[in-house]
Order: sequence, then C-alpha cells, then structure tokens
Amino acid sequence: MFIISKIDYRFYKKFYWPAYIASCVILLLVVVPGLGASEGGATRWVRFPGIGQFQPSELTKIGLIIFYAGYLADHKNELKDFWKGFVKPLCFLIPPIAILFFVQNHLSASLIIAAISCIMMIIAGTRMLYFVLSGAIGGCGIGALLFYKLNFGGGSGENFRLDRIISFLDPWKDKLGDGWQVIQSLYAIGSGGLFGAGLGESKQKYLYISMPQNDFIFSIIAEELGFVGCVIIISLFAILIWRGILIAMKSPDMFGSLVAVGIVSLVAVQVILNIGVVTSSIPNTGISLPFFSYGGSSLVILLSCMRNTFKYFSCRQ
Repeated sequence: MFIISKIDYRFYKKFYWPAYIASCVILLLVVVPGLGASEGGATRWVRFPGIGQFQPSELTKIGLIIFYAGYLADHKNELKDFWKGFVKPLCFLIPPIAILFFVQNHLSASLIIAAISCIMMIIAGTRMLYFVLSGAIGGCGIGALLFYKLNFGGGSGENFRLDRIISFLDPWKDKLGDGWQVIQSLYAIGSGGLFGAGLGESKQKYLYISMPQNDFIFSIIAEELGFVGCVIIISLFAILIWRGILIAMKSPDMFGSLVAVGIVSLVAVQVILNIGVVTSSIPNTGISLPFFSYGGSSLVILLSCMRNTFKYFSCRQ
C-alpha cells in the first residue's frame, strides 16, 4: 500500500495495453500444473509452495480498470458511435470473461468485471441507449432460458446456475439442498433483531451457514450486531462510495477520473450484489463483501486501491 501510494497514477496510463494482456494471461495460470489450486469444484487459485495462494481474478479486475480507463480516455471522440464506442470496447471483455467462465468456472467475477466496464463506459460518454437495448435483449434471452428450464428442462443438477435461480424463487422448496444456505442466512438476519445477539455470539455460524467467514459474512454481522449494526456498516460503505465519486469528479484528467470510477464501482457492485444475495434479493452467487469477507488477495488489492485513489487524489485537491 505504501509503495503503490507513491506511484503517480498517470504512470499506469502508459501501460494500459500491457495491463490488458497481463490481465488475460494471469487468469490462465490456474491451468499450469503445480500452480493451479481447486476448491469447491472450481479452479480459481494459484498456489506458491511456502508462500500461499491468491486469486488471479482479483488482479484482473484492477488490470481491466486501468485498461478501460486508458482506452476510453484515448478514444473519447469515438464513444458516441455504436460500433467504435460501444461494440468495440465490449469486445475486449470477451477473452477475460471467456477464461473466467469456461476455465475457472467463475461467473461472479465475470459479472463484476462486466458491470465495472459498462459503468466506466457510460461515465466516459458511451450512449446509455445502447446498454438499455442490449440489456433488454439479454434479459429476454435469460427469461426464455429460465422458462424452458422450468417447464421442459431436465432434473436438478443439469445446470446448477439455473437451479440456483429456481431455488431463489422458492428456497423452501428444496430447503435441505439448494435453498439451505439462503434459508440459514435469513434465519441469522431475522434472529439479530434490532441490536443483535452481541459481537461473537452468532449461532448460525456453527455448522448452519457453510463457510460463514466468506460470502455470507453479512448475515453473521446482522445476527450479531442487528439492524442498527447493518445500517451503520451500509452507511460507511455509502460514505466511502460517495467520497470516491467526489474524487472522480474532481480528478484533473479523464484517465484519473475513470480509474477512480472503476475502483469505486468495484466496491459498490460487490457490496450491492453480496447484500442482495444474503438477503435473498437476488439469486445466490459467490461474491465477497469488500473488507469483511475472508480472503487475503482480495483484501490486499482493495486496500492498495483505496490507498492509491484516496491518498493521491485527495492530496491533489
């Protein structure tokens, strides 16, 4: 964090193309024999003997933020055009998302990266209409696929992601299977009440919620600190995001503004999706809660981003 805070952010703009290439290549390290590590049926980690392991996708998120900030700043006069300002920038998402989806089986990281890239494109000047139309088409496709699965599809397990969506619609239909995790999460949140059971006094974390220190940490927070604690934590996130927006608005150039937007969007998207999952507001997918969920690589990357963005841009103001 200290080293990164001393680097002028404009230095990164010179290397946004190498950052893009490195962001794609690093994802393939998981298939290297002796390096790739699997957990929970997915190979998403790289393990170095004697050092530990990290998730390459965390570095990819930052690499793509730098790439899109540099690319959009250099092509700002093309952003109103459909092909050059919408289709072409989105095509750069194909390689990393394809690797994440087909090699690492990491849909949640794909969604986060796509969301951040789209937000940066909109802020840079790409027409919102293009995203609305493409989103409507994509939504219709997903709806048709879900309708087919519900009415004509095969049994459970044929496609676990669609099974999660079906379970989201009625988790109690399979309360000992796909619906177990979210039901236990709702129990934890409900039992927290107004002020919670007390710090460290959660009961659901003892073999009820699987891996409570990871994606469902917010439900444990709700059980221990209650509604008041949840409001405080969400308010702190809101202040952090708002401060990041102000920094982006006051940035001295377009590249710096987009980097700040990308980093703030990374935090905001993960917070919204994580809380949405644990409260059963959206279908379950593996998304960590920034600064709270267990995971060294994610924490190091996020803290480094915060140090660089908030320290450097705040000093310039």
